[in-house]
Amino acid sequence: MQVLHDAPLAPLTTFRLGGPANRLITATTDAEVIAAVREADDTGTPLLIIGGGSNLVIGDKGFDGTALRIATVGFSLDGTRLELAAGEVWTDAVARTVEAGLAGIECLAGIPGSAGATPIQNVGAYGQEVSSTITEVIAYDRRAGETVTIPNAECDFSYRHSRFKADPERFVVLRVRFALEDAGGMSAPIAYPETARTLGVEAGERVPAAMARETVLKLRAGKGMVLDPEDHDSWSAGSFFTNPILTDEQFAVFHARVAERLGPDTALPAFPAGDGRVKTSAAWLIDKAGFTKGYGQGPARISSKHTLALTNRGDATTEDLLALAREVVAGVRDAFGITLVNEPVTVGVSL
Repeated sequence: MQVLHDAPLAPLTTFRLGGPANRLITATTDAEVIAAVREADDTGTPLLIIGGGSNLVIGDKGFDGTALRIATVGFSLDGTRLELAAGEVWTDAVARTVEAGLAGIECLAGIPGSAGATPIQNVGAYGQEVSSTITEVIAYDRRAGETVTIPNAECDFSYRHSRFKADPERFVVLRVRFALEDAGGMSAPIAYPETARTLGVEAGERVPAAMARETVLKLRAGKGMVLDPEDHDSWSAGSFFTNPILTDEQFAVFHARVAERLGPDTALPAFPAGDGRVKTSAAWLIDKAGFTKGYGQGPARISSKHTLALTNRGDATTEDLLALAREVVAGVRDAFGITLVNEPVTVGVSL
């Protein structure tokens, strides 16, 4: 277990932003993770858990406490049953399941970050969510002081949300278990229209899992959503805002605002979200509110490839990023009456 003092945190995040932590612990085993967490809890020391750093916005002043970087390793495949240590690199794990001819997470290729973060955010993209394949999450329960196994049904998964996100101070994810599908090397049914169009198939059809993965990687790279140290469009947290989910009443108000601003014949994105609710597109809202690709004059700007990503062009500060985010939130609210919600976790700052 490595311990550093006054340690920079920016290099541990995909934004490359944020000040130092009083102390940084890098844990490589579950036992080391638990020991570090218990020590912080016993001494009343603020604790920041860091995995891949791909969903994290840390304030310029840094973190007044202990940052715990989970760097555990472990990839275990038994038939279609997969267990990943929390510190496993997610996109590498996806590649290995595809190489094994298994389906279920191939369209989640290229998502930066660690395996332990996937159930917290209920990571999803291109028609797949981890909640559809996760069977159990093994976590350290800080309240009970013990390791627990939480079945899928008790994880309270919903769109970009979970029990772990709702109560972030309670659980530290140690391992995640999945049930994948052996479809003879074929993918799960392609669910996302853009993926289906690119593959030249109808929604619901299967393609070779490797083809699905490669297609998603190309789509993500075209939007700056695959990490590349030379591409500042990837110096981001991916999608900075979640897609808004509206009640029927809220959607009617939104529809009226769109008709007034853009004309009555404007087609607007709307997708059923269950329970009489409708999901719309944050990227569409941002673009139609006037924040186009590449928007901004300072060191923090909207990606030149995708309006949903806010980026560090190389010498930004966290405050630069937040100023841009606040401008976008205010602009979308003024235009359409919808308040966007940030997807990344903020540390020591807020919108």
